[in-house]
Amino acid sequence: MSINEVAREAGVSIATVSRVINNSGAVRASTREKVEAAINALGYSANRLARNLRTSESRLILVLVPDYSNTFYAGIVQGIDGEARRRGYHMLLCDTGADPDAERTYIELLKNRMVDGAICLDPDSVQSLLGEQPRALPWVACCEFDPDSGIPWVGIDNARAAADAVRFLIGRGRRRIAMIGGDERFMYAHERRRGYLTALAEAGLTPPQGSPLDTFSPDFDDGYRLAARMLSVSPRCDAIFAVADPLAVGAMQAVHDAGLRVPEDVAIVGFDNVPFATMVRPRLTTVAQPMKRLGENAARVLIERLNDPELPVSGTMLEHDIIVRESA
Repeated sequence: MSINEVAREAGVSIATVSRVINNSGAVRASTREKVEAAINALGYSANRLARNLRTSESRLILVLVPDYSNTFYAGIVQGIDGEARRRGYHMLLCDTGADPDAERTYIELLKNRMVDGAICLDPDSVQSLLGEQPRALPWVACCEFDPDSGIPWVGIDNARAAADAVRFLIGRGRRRIAMIGGDERFMYAHERRRGYLTALAEAGLTPPQGSPLDTFSPDFDDGYRLAARMLSVSPRCDAIFAVADPLAVGAMQAVHDAGLRVPEDVAIVGFDNVPFATMVRPRLTTVAQPMKRLGENAARVLIERLNDPELPVSGTMLEHDIIVRESA
């Protein structure tokens, strides 16, 4: 089925059918309805590959995330998708598993111009693969970024956010503040560790014995396991700062199972403010990242660079917030 047959069926020009299909140019509502009715009646499907070859664009954005199951990424992806659609693009979401070999496969889509650009949320160790490619490849680093890489980025100040969380605990009278850290392949993990240590040093405090403890899996089970280990050390910590909300919720359960109370015996602060932070009891005090806005800004920066490759490389730092609830 060709565009010519659609035009004949609708009684309009080929150019008018093209404007309807591509949503470009002014078309009267009545004419649009006739064209859409003809498309449906004839079962016409636009040959987008041919169009892409003509225009050298796919209107597709590749989004690389390290773990679909991590609820933190859902809000960011939602922001990317919404902003991309508003600007006439669609999103292709890929789970790399933070594996350089998997990402290398997806980068081929960008190198071969099957997608117009990429937004990468993978760790810096994986992003280095993109950095090895010609600078002409358009991509933006989101959440995980190196401000000196020469690549546009969007994120928060993780070290300052972590320090603010620890200062909050200190302000609540806590002095033996332990930390459950993340995968050191990720920039956020070592930056949040740095903020934790900075805030303790400012107050003349040192980490409790055995802290911080790091994990490759920022989930409930590891939060429980690592918190249980910390609670077995004497003197016991009186607060736990966890670099992800699932870790914090696991730590809360470990405190409960040890016969202790949150926050009376052990205060707990998480990070990210994912939706279930309000579903646990006590509700979780946490550092909020503007996840949707992170995604929206990453998509905006990328699409603006696609439209004008000569734009100067820039970074976008968004603000965090401490959401105070009952766990601390």
